[in-house]
Amino acid sequence: MNKNNDTLREEDHVEYEKLGKDRYNKQMKKLQIELAHLQAWVKKSGTRVVIIFEGRDAAGKGGMIKRITERVSPRVFRVVALPSPSDREKSQIFIQRYIQYMPAAGEIVIFDRSWYNRAGVERVMGFCSEKKARRFLEVAPRFEAAIVESGIILLKYFLTVSEDEQERRFRRRIDDPLRQWKLSPMDVTSYQRWWDYSRAYDEMLRMTDSPNAPWWIVPSDDKERARINCISHILKSIPYERVKFDEPDLGKRQKRPADYVASEITPNVVPDVS
Repeated sequence: MNKNNDTLREEDHVEYEKLGKDRYNKQMKKLQIELAHLQAWVKKSGTRVVIIFEGRDAAGKGGMIKRITERVSPRVFRVVALPSPSDREKSQIFIQRYIQYMPAAGEIVIFDRSWYNRAGVERVMGFCSEKKARRFLEVAPRFEAAIVESGIILLKYFLTVSEDEQERRFRRRIDDPLRQWKLSPMDVTSYQRWWDYSRAYDEMLRMTDSPNAPWWIVPSDDKERARINCISHILKSIPYERVKFDEPDLGKRQKRPADYVASEITPNVVPDVS
């Protein structure tokens, strides 16, 4: 595993000084501007990118992806978050359901969880046999080698969170009506079976880390710092160049025709309640 060329255990967490709202917002704005430049370059060059986000429940994957995509086009940055496999998909080769979502030229595909479900939740919860889980761990590096050899840039991030911080976030979800939907029965089970997941993730990270598709650990007890660090790393990992923006000339708008009379298409107007 890679993190500044040092070994970092998944359970290791370092205390940092809080960024502060103003500092965070300024840094995030700069990064989102660079993401827009990355988007223009990817579109022009026909580059294909896959970014995988895995990690503990409540580690902040959704918030991370939101900050990456909220200022760019969904036609270039596509987010893939698959539901549980259908009966038909269960009968297929496991990785088959993910292949159809691979990027075409000029696309960046972000997997909000990925084929690594097999090594995590499916293995821990018994949704697949131990034999299938171990087979997956052996095959995944070869599958990813084929992805990279095809010319796709592949980045894999694993967001970690400490036991205490995960519990704090879960309890906030319980108490907040706007967040209650985020807490599923599966989340509760992952909280209760922390160490079973630890063993599964440890082996997953160890066996599927490779020179052409390394794992990058993102300590995420501080969500804001995690976002800044991870987005910065994405931008440094893709050799993009700034593309000159050709400013369009809007020209002049046509004058209203003398014979044009606006008609009442419908009397239904949304009322102002503000």
